[in-house]
Amino acid sequence: CLMGGTAGKRMDSPLRRLTAVAGLTHTLRRLPAWHWLTLLLLILSAGLPMVWAAVAALRQALLPAAWLALLADAQLSSALVLTLWTGLASTVLSWSLTACLLSEGFVRQQLTRWLRALPVMLATPHAAFAIGLVFLLSPSGWLMRLLSPWLTGFAFPPPWPTTQDPWGLSLILALCAKEIPFLLWVAATQLQREDTRRSWHAEHALAQTLGYSRRQAFWRVVWPQLSPRLALPALAVLAYSLTVVDMALVIGPASPPTLAVLSWQWLQDADPLTGRQGAAAGALLLLLVAGSCCLGWLALRLHARWRMHLPGPQSPGSRQGHHAEYVQAERQGRAAITLLWLLRGLYACVLLALGTGSVAGLWAFPAVWPSALSTEAWLTVWQSSSTLCNSLSLGLGSAALGLLWSVAWLELAPRSWDTRLRPLLYASMLMPGVLWVTGLHTVSLQLGIDGQWPGVLGAHVLMVLPYVMLALATAYQGFDARHAQLSASLGHGRWYFLWRVKWPLLQRALASALAVGFAVSMAQYLPTLYVGAGRLNTVTTEAVTLAAGAQRSLTSAYAWLQWCLPVVVFALAAWAGRPRLFSTRPTSGQPIGMA
Repeated sequence: CLMGGTAGKRMDSPLRRLTAVAGLTHTLRRLPAWHWLTLLLLILSAGLPMVWAAVAALRQALLPAAWLALLADAQLSSALVLTLWTGLASTVLSWSLTACLLSEGFVRQQLTRWLRALPVMLATPHAAFAIGLVFLLSPSGWLMRLLSPWLTGFAFPPPWPTTQDPWGLSLILALCAKEIPFLLWVAATQLQREDTRRSWHAEHALAQTLGYSRRQAFWRVVWPQLSPRLALPALAVLAYSLTVVDMALVIGPASPPTLAVLSWQWLQDADPLTGRQGAAAGALLLLLVAGSCCLGWLALRLHARWRMHLPGPQSPGSRQGHHAEYVQAERQGRAAITLLWLLRGLYACVLLALGTGSVAGLWAFPAVWPSALSTEAWLTVWQSSSTLCNSLSLGLGSAALGLLWSVAWLELAPRSWDTRLRPLLYASMLMPGVLWVTGLHTVSLQLGIDGQWPGVLGAHVLMVLPYVMLALATAYQGFDARHAQLSASLGHGRWYFLWRVKWPLLQRALASALAVGFAVSMAQYLPTLYVGAGRLNTVTTEAVTLAAGAQRSLTSAYAWLQWCLPVVVFALAAWAGRPRLFSTRPTSGQPIGMA
């Protein structure tokens, strides 16, 4: 290891691996038997189904006949181009606009106020948002109805491809509007830690004393530390944008569709060869995701290097130069505020379009408001109580199991284990959904739980688990360890500390993670439809299925319900996680104590 050059590096890698293995073995020996048995059970309960499903999916996708049929298909090239265009464009736009919003919010110290509407945006499922956007932007949508009095010759909806356009622009808009709140939420979780927030603000102020402007200080000091923590969520956004099915079915191009939709259509075919061709298309999507993630990681590194070569602090120059810099900064600030209000307005219009459409009766095209209101759609939804029960049971069950697994892992796993194994859990977020559900369906068939509630619940838990861990890990690992030392010094055991000190102090993070898990479960379309074999209907499957028809009111009702349920859970989580003051009545001579 003391040798220089490449020889030292070659010797260093095996030595590091041996040292890591020795460290893990030593850690196992120091743990009690029940502790490492619980860890082994946690690893097997999450890792075994994931590996089993991945192997089963790849076995179906690597058949030579399926690949030959895939490469001979005439729609493949167009689907590939559309997939890369929509996925890369939406991810780059989401990343750039998120960085712009974070910069202005941090510099103006208004980021907390700007993000107050974030829970409503996060609670809006992708499919419900896409359905509302179609009702808003389609040729017979609300926007065209508002413009029709000022346009001549529009007694009927114009044949304009405003949604499901062949260029994928509407899909890019929908993906950007959904992924920007997700990236902002991840950045907000990083800034929730008090030590990180204070450190970054102090470094930002110090950079200004060296001559940097407020925005230069952000891009020089804060962004290089924040952007690596957003790299994995950005790659997850890229993987989702390349492999999304439900949003592409609702608002994406139709002929030809994206590769994910094409793969899903082939998987639903009764011909076994066509189904395997769909699995091969899912494997091709996996290669696209892997290659795009490598390019994205390289782009992030090049971007960080480019930031290092930005101009240095401004020397005291002319008044004209400072005025130009001030004008440019004001323009950037106004652009960020405009973008924020446009995003809020878009969500408000989408939800208003869904709410109005759910109670609309007869609604001829040029009319801005329906001529008659009806509750028939909501009565139909209320009568299908099994659909609502399935959605609630799957959402609450998968979120609770995901939260229980995450808390057990973060509490029991040594830090070295967590550092090495948690990226494997996050890697499942990068796997295409069409390929993932193929493996899950094969596993459910082999276990005999295909089309049953336990099988769908297990599929939901595997999809929810990475997001719950992502929402909980930062706050859980940032908990001050001195609380445990103080509790032990008072003679309290581990369980007393967890129940009376740690978990009550982390109740906000726990409730938020549970709400995130419920929202993710509510948005699951492919696992519910494929693993459930069409026997378990949920609000999401009904909304996406009805979106292809002409029942506007019933589709809007299901989409509104799909949004309303996560919002209620997020509101309950905010109520459960709010800070509380506990007062005691003073005895004689004692002041009132507040805790």
